[in-house]
Amino acid sequence: MMNIVFYGANAATFEPGLSEQLDMPHEISIISDAADGPGEAEALAGADVVVGVHYKGTAVQAARLFQLPAAGYDQVDMDALPKGCAVCNAFGHENAIAEYVMAALLSRHVPLMDADARLRQGDWHYWAGGPDGLRTEMGQQSIGIVGHGHIGKAVKDRALAFGMKVHVANRSPVADARVTAHGLDELAAMAGQVDVLLNTLPLTDATAGLIGADVLAAMREGAVVMNVGRGPVIDEDALFAALKDGRLTAILDTWYVYPSKDAPNPQPSKHPFHALPNVTLTPHMSAWTTGTIARRTATVAENINRLARGDALINIVMEPKA
Repeated sequence: MMNIVFYGANAATFEPGLSEQLDMPHEISIISDAADGPGEAEALAGADVVVGVHYKGTAVQAARLFQLPAAGYDQVDMDALPKGCAVCNAFGHENAIAEYVMAALLSRHVPLMDADARLRQGDWHYWAGGPDGLRTEMGQQSIGIVGHGHIGKAVKDRALAFGMKVHVANRSPVADARVTAHGLDELAAMAGQVDVLLNTLPLTDATAGLIGADVLAAMREGAVVMNVGRGPVIDEDALFAALKDGRLTAILDTWYVYPSKDAPNPQPSKHPFHALPNVTLTPHMSAWTTGTIARRTATVAENINRLARGDALINIVMEPKA
């Protein structure tokens, strides 16, 4: 039997239903993000498995597995984890994010809410045959996807299904004849060819600020910048400057400032993106669905079972340090 600790509010959402997927019973506990409640520091110290999305401290001492119920690991200090502790992540979010991307883009071409509101007032603005209500089609547009991982591939398939022309920029070659492939060093050139530029990349030393002023300046007037990867992959200052003059529009789901204990309801950037009419802001919600939770819970359970059996883990981000 192992001690499994769900560390923090986010991680706790993946605990329901976990025990039913485990091969054997284990001791399971849930602790706060601050780990400052009675016995919580001791629980972290003695845990065999920690399930969490962040870790910056020194309390974890015996864990053999730090399991992220998420894909991003930029909030985990790998060096602070004990020797012998592997770090693994979980995906299962790509379908939800791809649906978010398609919904956000479709809403720009199919104004259901506006048509409904108008017709309730007797306004037939969008009636077929009327030139004022003529709409565009998403399938007439092109999209440039930055990153060809789980999210990028899911968005690619859906964009192609809608008839969009798809470009992909990726570090390694993309072997898909249906798309136009680019290297990440060709990002500005790709950005100048598409109507929508979508970031799906995680935050690493190599990706921070990757989409900067040069890439944004290369985009066509009226093009759309979307971010469902990590906020700082798109340079914060450059993005605000590019949007402030109204030349581009944006749909942003990932940010630069997030809620904390001291500031539970902050604006998502040091810049007033919320004051710009050409920006759609959402609170990092694109992956948060019942399906994502179910798939990630299954991944957490799978790795716990593998650890208990002594089998190889899946989705390894960092091998155990000797």
